[in-house]
This record gives sequence, C-alpha cells and structure tokens, in this order.
Amino acid sequence: MPSELLTERQGAVLILTISDPETRNTLSEAVVTAGIEALSTAESDDEIRAIVLRGNGAHFCAGGNLQGLMARRQAGVEAQARMLERLHQWVEALRACPKPVIAAVEGAAAGAGFSLALACDLIVASEQARFILSYAKLGLTPDGGATWHLSRALPRAAVQQMVWLAEPVGAAQLQAWGVVQAVCPPGQALVEALRWADRLAAMAPNAVAGAKELLNAAASNDLAVQLAAERDQFLLNLFHANGGEGLAAFVAKRAPKFE
Repeated sequence: MPSELLTERQGAVLILTISDPETRNTLSEAVVTAGIEALSTAESDDEIRAIVLRGNGAHFCAGGNLQGLMARRQAGVEAQARMLERLHQWVEALRACPKPVIAAVEGAAAGAGFSLALACDLIVASEQARFILSYAKLGLTPDGGATWHLSRALPRAAVQQMVWLAEPVGAAQLQAWGVVQAVCPPGQALVEALRWADRLAAMAPNAVAGAKELLNAAASNDLAVQLAAERDQFLLNLFHANGGEGLAAFVAKRAPKFE
C-alpha cells in the first residue's frame, strides 16, 4: 500500500502527516497530490492560521520510494518526469502558501524528505534528527529544490560536500548554520512545532502572509524594487483592520485580537 497524507486540525493549526512508517514515510504520488490539495484548501480557509508538516512515527520522510522509482524507470522517462513535476508543484506550493508552514522533524529527513523540510518556512527538529541528501549513493542528483534552498543559506562548498558525499548532518549543525530554527528532545518535535504554530496563529494573518511574500521576493529583487514592495505591504497592513487593532492594543497595553 503506498504512503498516504493524513490531515488533522488542532485549533487554528492544520497538521499534515506523511504516513508509511514501514518505509520511513517515503513519498508516493498520492501523498504529493494530497499535499498540493491540502495547501490549496488551507489557503482559502480563514480558520487555518498555520500548518505543520510531519512524518508518522520515528521518522520525518525518507524521500522517494525506491521500488516506485525503479518501476517508473522501467516505464520510461515520462512517468518519472510526471512524478517530479508533482513533487516540485508541492515544493512551490509550500513556498507560496500565505500561511506559515513548519516542519516537525524526527529521525530521518532524507532525499526529497530533506527537500520538503527545506521548503517549509521553519524547521523544528529532534536532537536525534538526521538530514541527508542521499542521492549520490544511488548515482543520482538532488530534486525538490534542495540545491536552491541550501545554496541560499550556506557556502557553496558546504552544500557541495553535502551533495557529493551524501553524509548525514545533525540537527545541531544545521541549527548552527541557520537552516534549522529549533532543536528539541527526541519525540518532542511535533509538540515544539505546535508551540511555534500557535504563536504564529495568534498573529495578524495578513501581516504574516505579507512578510512571507516580501522575504520570498527579496533574494531576486534589487533594493529599489524591494523598498517599493515593502512600502506597498506596509500601507496595505497599516490600513487593514488588524493594523488598527494592533496599534490600539499596544496603546491600551493589552493583547491584540486579530481577525
């Protein structure tokens, strides 16, 4: 039975769980398709303020299912190209989603599983989590945007070492590099990710979405373009009802109640 994506609501947080513990939660076309659909639904649901992506059991995601990969290799290049296109659509959807997305990583985040974690806005990882771009061991190259995300966070040589040697990197090292935002005791990644998600869910959703849009564009914009974008976002949020609430709450020395 191929892996599946389980969905669960906890207050204003949507929890997405990649589920196939026997294979360390490898990816299937069903999971990828469901992931795209879940983000689309969450985007239009005002009651969802944040999203957590996790794996079922002891691991986050071991990447592509090798049996499926071998079958698609036999079927021909078009079959694998379709799977990659769907995976990359999910990665783009994670990046573009106006709601904050947090990866809760236990155990292994390997191959495309590492890529999915990188596509999230924040990564919370167990002390025992291990991140690996395992492609080189199979004579393959990375997919899922791993090289794009890592090359923007780390020196080229560090990324090249990770890609070429395919050695696992611990959560503490990635936190020191700024790739992982929080490290917690084993078994607590979901709890810690939900704590972050609840904090984000209490913030003004329009401001959270606007900030994410600005940060996504910043790497490719020159200063003048980025300043114009910041001006437009600031004015949009200042004159939003939540902007008025935030200012009023600050003056009154009370907690804001954003809509």
